[in-house]
Amino acid sequence: MKVIIIEDELLAQAKLEAMLTSIDASVTIEAKIGSVKEAVKWLQTNRNPDVAFVDIQLSDDHSFEIFRKIQVTFPVVFTTAYDQFLLESFEFNSIDYLLKPISEEKLRRSLSKLKSLQTHFTSINVDNILQQRKDEKERRFIVKKGTEFITLKIEDIAYFFTEHRIVFVKDITGKQYIIDKNLSELESSLDHQSFFRINRKYIANLSSIEKYKSNNGKIRVFLKPEVKEEINVSKETAPEFRRWIGATD
Repeated sequence: MKVIIIEDELLAQAKLEAMLTSIDASVTIEAKIGSVKEAVKWLQTNRNPDVAFVDIQLSDDHSFEIFRKIQVTFPVVFTTAYDQFLLESFEFNSIDYLLKPISEEKLRRSLSKLKSLQTHFTSINVDNILQQRKDEKERRFIVKKGTEFITLKIEDIAYFFTEHRIVFVKDITGKQYIIDKNLSELESSLDHQSFFRINRKYIANLSSIEKYKSNNGKIRVFLKPEVKEEINVSKETAPEFRRWIGATD
C-alpha cells in the first residue's frame, strides 16, 4: 500500500509512519510532505498514492487548499486536533477524520475502512463515492455549545432561526446551539421535503410543526419546542407552504 503523509510536524510524521508500518507490513511511505506548496508540487509530478494521511493545519495554509488546486482521485484520511473541520473534509475525498492524538486502535480502524473501500476507488466509481460523502455531509451539522463543537444529526433538528445576526439551531429536546452558517446557506443544503423556509427568520423541520392556522391571509405556524414569538408565513409564500405540508383545505 503506497502512502503519503502530509504533516508539518516532524515528530508527528515519524510517529504516524511508525504506527502505519507496524500495523500493516505492506505500507510503503512514498513521501512525507510539510506544506501545501510542497504537496501540490509532489502531486503534480508523481503517481497517485493509495491513500494520503493529511494534517489539516499546515505551515503555510489549510491542507484543503491542496485539493482545491489539484484534482485528487485517491482516498484521504484527515488528521487534526480540531473537530470543526469535519463537514468540510467530506468535500475532499475524505474516508476518515482522526482527531489527535491518534491512537493505534483508531489508525487500525481507519486502515480497515480503507481496505473495504479500495475496490470502489476507481476512476469509474470515484464520483459516486464522493457524492455519497457529500450526501453524508447534509445529514449532520457541526454546531457550537459554549466552547464545545458537537455533531448534530439532521433528524434531531427541530428548526433554525436567526437572532441579532447569529444563527441558532434548536434540537427536538429543546437544546439550543450556534451554527456557523446563514439561513440562505442552510436553505440550499437542506432537503426541501423535510425543511421549509417559513420566513426571513425561521427554517423549520416538518416534524417540528405542531399545528398551523390561517391568519388574515398569512399562515401562523406553531413549532415544537415552543417559540414564544408569533411566527407567520407571508401571504405570498402561503400557497407554497400549503403544498409543501400537503394541505388539502
